[in-house]
Amino acid sequence: MLFKELAGYYEKLEAVSSRLAMMDIMSELLKKAKHDEIAHVVYITQGILAPPSEGVEFGMAEKTVEDAIAISTGFTKEEVEREYKKTGDMGIAAQNIKEKSKLKRISSKEFTVNEVYDTMRRIAATSGSGSKDTKIKLLSSLITASTPIEAKYIVKYPLDELRLGVGDSTILEALSIVAKGDRSLKPELEIAYNLNSDLGVIAEAAIEGEKAIKGFGLTLFKPIRPELAERLPTAEEILEKMGGKAEVDQKYDGFRVQVHKKGDKVKLFSRRLEDTTSMYPDLVEAVQKEIHADSAILDGEALAYNEATNEFLPFQATIQRKRKHGLEKKIEEMPLKLFAFDVMYLNGKDLMSEPYHKRREELDALLKNGKTIVTAGSIIAKTPKELEDYFQSSIAAGLEGIIAKDLNSTYVAGARKFSWIKLKRSYRGELSDTVDLVIVGYYLGRGMRREFGFGGLLCATYNDKRDLFETVSRIGSGFTEKQMVELESTLGRIKSKLKPARVDSLVEPDFWVTPRYVVTIRADEITKSPMHTCGRDGGVGYALRFPRLVGEQGAIRKDKSVEEATTSKEVVEMYRQQKRVSLGKDSEK
Repeated sequence: MLFKELAGYYEKLEAVSSRLAMMDIMSELLKKAKHDEIAHVVYITQGILAPPSEGVEFGMAEKTVEDAIAISTGFTKEEVEREYKKTGDMGIAAQNIKEKSKLKRISSKEFTVNEVYDTMRRIAATSGSGSKDTKIKLLSSLITASTPIEAKYIVKYPLDELRLGVGDSTILEALSIVAKGDRSLKPELEIAYNLNSDLGVIAEAAIEGEKAIKGFGLTLFKPIRPELAERLPTAEEILEKMGGKAEVDQKYDGFRVQVHKKGDKVKLFSRRLEDTTSMYPDLVEAVQKEIHADSAILDGEALAYNEATNEFLPFQATIQRKRKHGLEKKIEEMPLKLFAFDVMYLNGKDLMSEPYHKRREELDALLKNGKTIVTAGSIIAKTPKELEDYFQSSIAAGLEGIIAKDLNSTYVAGARKFSWIKLKRSYRGELSDTVDLVIVGYYLGRGMRREFGFGGLLCATYNDKRDLFETVSRIGSGFTEKQMVELESTLGRIKSKLKPARVDSLVEPDFWVTPRYVVTIRADEITKSPMHTCGRDGGVGYALRFPRLVGEQGAIRKDKSVEEATTSKEVVEMYRQQKRVSLGKDSEK
C-alpha cells in the first residue's frame, strides 16, 4: 500500500464525526492492507511506533520538524514558522507550504506505508552526536518525495498530532469486519487484545481469521491489561453482590505494578502497560531475590514508605519515585514496598482461569518470606460487620479503603466487573469523592488568571460503549500557579478550534484539545444537568457540583490512559449510590 493511499483514508476520517462512519472507513482501509503492513497501518493510525510496553518514542521536536520542512520545500525556517503560527497545526502548515513550493521532486518514487514506517523507526532509533541532523535528513527525504496531503500526515505522525478520532474500540470493530464480515467477533478480539496488549499483532491475527484470534494466551513480558474494580457504598451491598462471603484486601494509594519474571530476567509494567523496569531497580532486585519461581506474572500496588516509622507515604510522595533520573537519591529517600494481590502465571502455568481463592493461596505461598514484596493485607469477611470493621481499621491505618473480591472469580483482564468491588472513604460521605476525567477543552484566563493564558478545563467521562468522551464538568478551582502554567503549556500544543470527533459536548470551550490527558477531580456531589452529555438520557445528563482539581504535584495524571478514566456508567451509578447513602443518613436522624 502506498502512503498516499493511507493519507487519503485519513482525509476521509477527518471529514466525518460519526463513529459508524469511522468504523466503515477503517474496515475498508484494513481490508486493503497486506499481512506485512497491517500492523504498521494500525500503529500509524494510533500515532505510535510500537505498543507502550516496548517504550519506543519518536524524540522529534517541533523545531527539528520545521527544519525538515524548510529543507524539503525551499522555504526558510522563518517562513515555515510563520505558517505554523498562522495555522496552529504543523501538518497543515507543511501541506500549505508544499503546495506553494517551487522545488520539483527529484524522482518519481512514491513511498509505501512500510517505507514511511521504517524511516520513522530509524528516526526514533537515532541518538547521540549528530542525531538531530540525521533526523532532519530522514524526515526531509520523506517530505521531498511526498504530495501535499502526504506531507501533512508525515509531519503529524512523529509529532503525535494525527487527531483522527479513532479509538482502539473502533479499530477492533473494524478488524472484526475484516475477519468475519460483521462486528460479532469484537468480544474475541478484545479478549486477545487484553491478553496481548499489541493491536498490531491482533490485526495480523485478524487477517489470518477467527482461529488465529482465539489462539491468543498469556505471554511472558507482554503486559496484560489489568482487571479493574466496580464500586458500591455499603458493606451490605458488597457482600450481597459477592454471595455472602468475600476476601477483602486493603486498598493502597500507590501505583499499579505488573511484574513479569523468567529466571533472572524481570520486567515491570505500569497500569498503562508502559515498561517502567528502569525506574525501579530496587523492585527488580527484590523480585530476583524474593520470588523463588522460575516464571511468574504478579499484579500489585507499590508505595513509598518510611522505614524508621513504618509509615506509608501519600500518593503525592510516592509518585515522585516514578522518574528516569536522580534514582539513587530517591531510592534512599523513598524505598518502595510492593503489595501483591494476584498472580496470573506461575512456573509455566496460566492461572487466570483459576478461582481467586486458589490464586491467592499460590500467591501467599510464593511470598511467605517476602520483605520488600509482600501480599496485600486481607481477611475473609462473612458478615457486613466484619467487612465494615476491616474497612474502618484500614482507613485508620492511613489507607484508601478496601477491595472485596469474589473468591470464585477468574482474573478478567481489561474488564471492570463486580468480581472486584472497591469501597473508599470518599464513597461514604465522609469526604467528597474523586473521579478521573479526560480533558477535552480549556478556557482562557480572565482577570487575575489572564497572565497564565489559562482559566479552566472542560472535562469528560469515557463512555466505553460508544467509545466517546461525554462532558461532565467545567473545572475552574483547585489550580496552583505552577499547574496553570503546566496546563497552558501542555494543552496549547494540542489545542484546536474544531471539536474532536470522539467528543460529545453541548458546551463550547475557548479551545478544544485532543483527548489525551487525565486529571483527578474532587466534587461535592453529582447532579442532573441539561448542559452535559455524561449519561445523557431524555435530554438530561449528569454533572459535578463544586468540582476542583486534586494533586499537589503536576496537574496531569500520567499513570492513566483516557480509556481508563471514570466511565459515564460509573458516574450514573455513583449518583444513585449517593442518593441511597443520603436516604440512609436521613433515616438515622
